[in-house]
Amino acid sequence: MSLGGDDGYGGDYEGHEARRGRGAAPEGHLTRTRLPEGDGDPYGPPRRAPGRPKPSRNLITVVGVIVLLLAAIAFVNRGDGKDGGSSGGDTGGGGTEAQPTAPTGERPVDGKNATTDIASGFAKSEQGAQSAAANYAVALGSADMYNRDRRHELVPQIFTAAAADRLQTRLDKAYSAASLERIGLDANGKAADGMTYVSRTAPLGTKVGKFSGTSATVAVWCTGVFGTAGEGSKNPVTNDWFTLTLKLRWVNNDWKAESYSQKAGPAPVNSDRTASTADEIAKAVEQYGGFTYAR
Repeated sequence: MSLGGDDGYGGDYEGHEARRGRGAAPEGHLTRTRLPEGDGDPYGPPRRAPGRPKPSRNLITVVGVIVLLLAAIAFVNRGDGKDGGSSGGDTGGGGTEAQPTAPTGERPVDGKNATTDIASGFAKSEQGAQSAAANYAVALGSADMYNRDRRHELVPQIFTAAAADRLQTRLDKAYSAASLERIGLDANGKAADGMTYVSRTAPLGTKVGKFSGTSATVAVWCTGVFGTAGEGSKNPVTNDWFTLTLKLRWVNNDWKAESYSQKAGPAPVNSDRTASTADEIAKAVEQYGGFTYAR
């Protein structure tokens, strides 16, 4: 864009030079003033100090290659550190410090029970105990616990033989037909036609209270969704926050629970997010599968 002249800088060359105080040179003659030797020629190349050798192009190339090699070695060595800056997964047992959430590298589980789909074969370590507790919390908070036959399959996979025999009777009373009716389920734990009962638990973290080679107490901080999804439901699906504490024992090369207890919280402040429709909740439960949890 022109600012007042054809050259785009506000005027012709002579006017520009005149404004700088040099004036215009006579037509056909150009003058060049040479300063005394030693002050340097402002129009010529810079003078070098005597005796200062010019760097060799080969030397510059060698230095450049060395710098690149050092940078490459430093980049590769970055992969040798521990992920996330963690320095060990155990706190010596019984500590209350939060442990790093990065994977420990231990294989979390060998397989699953074919009947109940509960993970089994946990490692004989703190990490193994925490993995077992997290997966058992998911099973104990599932909708399968409301069905008597399914519950009688799950409990022996979670608890020791002695504890399972003791708990089955107590759980049958807790999940009585009258109790199930109050939440809109029939005696088999099934919702009415057009309704979907939702009960799903998700562990957020685990903490070891006590640990020895054959026993452990693990607290599992959980959230979950519970209720009946469907038009006209009197027990709509809501979320909950709770902590499940399991006492575990190493039996037959695996961790099994001897007992468990539950308390409310810690719970965050509820957001003002608009609740999904009952149909969206029901479809989400059908479409999204669960996980095998590992510490």
